Amino acid sequence: MTETVTSKDGTLISYLKVGEGPGIIILHGAMESAYSHIELARALSDSFTVYLPDRRGRGRSGPYGLDFSTQKEVEDLDALLSKTDSHFVMGVSAGAIVALNASLELKAIHKAIIFEPPLMTDNLISADWMDRYDREISAGKVAAALVTGMLGSQMGPPVLHRMPRWFLTAMTKLMMTLEGSSDGSDGPIPMKVLAPTLHYDVQLANEMEGKQKDLLSAIDINVLLLGGSLSPPYLKAAMDTLEKLIPNSRRVEFAGFHHGLTGNKNRGGHPETVASEIKSFLAQV
Repeated sequence: MTETVTSKDGTLISYLKVGEGPGIIILHGAMESAYSHIELARALSDSFTVYLPDRRGRGRSGPYGLDFSTQKEVEDLDALLSKTDSHFVMGVSAGAIVALNASLELKAIHKAIIFEPPLMTDNLISADWMDRYDREISAGKVAAALVTGMLGSQMGPPVLHRMPRWFLTAMTKLMMTLEGSSDGSDGPIPMKVLAPTLHYDVQLANEMEGKQKDLLSAIDINVLLLGGSLSPPYLKAAMDTLEKLIPNSRRVEFAGFHHGLTGNKNRGGHPETVASEIKSFLAQV
């Protein structure tokens, strides 16, 4: 079921609703949409009502706006929490940055699940590649931009990073062709439609840099930290930072899984495994 809520600035946020029980909102990550966690939602649906928003700028949700910031996404989440009377939030990757900021600001959140936010820690990664990405998007070179984003964010198996860029670009063009011509307004959003959104998720990571210590140490709710053993080093370092700074946190690392763990199976996810850990955490008093 698809519903909508209006954020503080008037932006319409569209979301899917699955299951019955206490509410949990799942904020997807970069190059994702509401449908990216539909299988996780179904795995949780016997115990929870799961709300899957298209974060602004995607799907049926409204645009980013000229004054886009992390605060805007926190306000979007606040509106959804209020409408659904939910008290649990899960943030995945860039969505986890929103969830962390919201956990400090929004008293409606009683527990949070955080999966591998892209924090700029220990100089293990930078966003210098974004200038090239933006130029390629502006020039309509979407496949080339997606390759730049994949390499810059250190995503994909290590073997891909040893392949020539021209080959990766050709393969990405083929994958985009196989996705078809859907605009994502009523289902999964294709890569070519999602591509421009990566700019804004990197903005979230940049805004988070420099305020991590003060923000994270002030979070006073129970937090479950989830990650995969095969994820890039900078994401594992981010989880180390979260575990050290968030007072009431517990960390679970899933052996043999990577950054796509929470997503649908066709993207390398294992939703049932993640759902089991979430249910156990949320059942604790």
